[in-house]
Amino acid sequence: MDDARLNALLTRHRLLAIIRGTDPDACVRTAEVLAEAGVRMLEVSLTTTDALAVLERVAGRLGEDVVVGAGTVLTAEDAVRAREAGAVFAVTPALGDGVDTAVAHGMPVLAGAMTPSETVAAVRAGAAAVKLFPAGQLGAGYLKALRDPFPSTPFVPVGGVGLADVPRYLEVGASAVGVGSPLSGDAPHGGDLTALRARAVEFVAAAQSVRPDEAARGAR
Repeated sequence: MDDARLNALLTRHRLLAIIRGTDPDACVRTAEVLAEAGVRMLEVSLTTTDALAVLERVAGRLGEDVVVGAGTVLTAEDAVRAREAGAVFAVTPALGDGVDTAVAHGMPVLAGAMTPSETVAAVRAGAAAVKLFPAGQLGAGYLKALRDPFPSTPFVPVGGVGLADVPRYLEVGASAVGVGSPLSGDAPHGGDLTALRARAVEFVAAAQSVRPDEAARGAR
């Protein structure tokens, strides 16, 4: 996996599902249900209970059908261990050692940033894309304004992104959206997988409702 490939997948699939939970077996089942419902990009947060074991199991079971990355990569050790567990990309909430080490090991990074200055720093650090976080506190209008000075920077809004928000972010030029609890619900904690499947179908449809060419026109 390289930066260009990751960005191509983000632009194609438009949805990154984030798994964070307290029940390792339920987290693996959550990943399987998401994949069955059509989600093709998953992030396993390292704040998950037994996260590295979950990451290894998910990457091993889903194989090439789904691209699996590690989230909440904060430290150099996080980046190395996530890569060893099977993650092919890293996601961070902020800049720091996690970004630097992942980049040094050839792992594409969605680096967390909120401001223009942080966006510049993320690009300079070698991030493949910028994770706009926390997006829910900022809104699609903020992303549209941010893209004016950074038209070629791939952005992935994450944090508080609900179903109705998905097309709004895509219409103003987001490469994809990252969605955690609004999609996963209680499933990673041992909750309802049937409800998860229904939500996943809705989120996949919402993500596919705005194509990149339409988003480019809407972002102008």
